[in-house]
Amino acid sequence: MAKPAGPTSHDVVDVIRRVLGVQRVGHLGTLDPFAKGLLVVVVGRATRLAPFAAGWTKSYEGVIRLGITTDTDDATGASLATAPWTGVSLGQLASVIAGFRGAYEQRPPAYSAVKIEGERAYKRARRGEAVSPAPRRVEIHELEIVEAAVPDLQFRATVSGGTYLRSLARDIGAALGCGAHLAALRRTAVGPLRLSDAVAPEAVTPAAVRDPAVLVSHLSRREVTDDERGAIVHGRPIPAGPAPSPEPRAPSPVALFAGGELLAVAEHVGELLKPRVVVAEA
Repeated sequence: MAKPAGPTSHDVVDVIRRVLGVQRVGHLGTLDPFAKGLLVVVVGRATRLAPFAAGWTKSYEGVIRLGITTDTDDATGASLATAPWTGVSLGQLASVIAGFRGAYEQRPPAYSAVKIEGERAYKRARRGEAVSPAPRRVEIHELEIVEAAVPDLQFRATVSGGTYLRSLARDIGAALGCGAHLAALRRTAVGPLRLSDAVAPEAVTPAAVRDPAVLVSHLSRREVTDDERGAIVHGRPIPAGPAPSPEPRAPSPVALFAGGELLAVAEHVGELLKPRVVVAEA
């Protein structure tokens, strides 16, 4: 879906439920209300495939505003501090940006859905509690400043799942010594899916729903026989067949197809392929 700025990701899911008349609807990663762009929505049995896309990278375009830190790490929050940014040189900026490429330990925002002792961090923050979620390792695959019209830095980034762009903006500001927050954000891609192919939530029709096989396009693929299809859709294992090499079989999942239709995702159990997630109707 091409989410506009304003609604929550849950609001978009509710629209899809209403438009398609389907109750089982989810998504592959929240977009904050102020953010816009690609929100990948999964419908019906395709929701079972979401974990297989959890490792997909996400790409963004946005604006980091130097000199102001906020309690939410974005433009919707209350200002916590201001600091001069005029002393930031292009050389310093380039060095700091280069330092964030690769893996680093990132602390999620206080206003986030991560849990602290079983409760969402944002609920604690809204009660006025001091919230400091535990850092977690994220990967910044690409980070580029497109235009440095200070105090605004237009950027492009491709990051691992679970990365908070709000935290990245905050951390870049801290490294520059002037503070910063995320002023604008647009998600342009999730794995192989692109914003340019998305439609607005209100424009969704059953014909616009893509083949769920795209969610497992990165997995090994096997075509099965008609007899094997009958077993698979009822969750029964099938023979794995000869190994492609003398090496031990990899534990990675296998997408099972029949006539181009995705039936299930299976895993090797000894000499069998055992369905773990079945998406085809029996």
